[in-house]
Amino acid sequence: MSNEAQKLGRNLKRIRTEKGISQGDIVRSLGMDRAFVSNIENGKTNPTLATIAKIAKALGVKIEELIK
Repeated sequence: MSNEAQKLGRNLKRIRTEKGISQGDIVRSLGMDRAFVSNIENGKTNPTLATIAKIAKALGVKIEELIK
């Protein structure tokens, strides 16, 4: 997968763990499949901008924080 997908995944996992949010919490708040969130964190999938925006909102950060 692309470097961008890997960067997104690393940032998602870092922010989520820093805030004490579990994958299960994210999955429940977004109504997404746990495997999908795991694949994002592992850089195995490239989510849409709309999905990235939903994740950012659930984490309480700007989209830029996830993709920087």
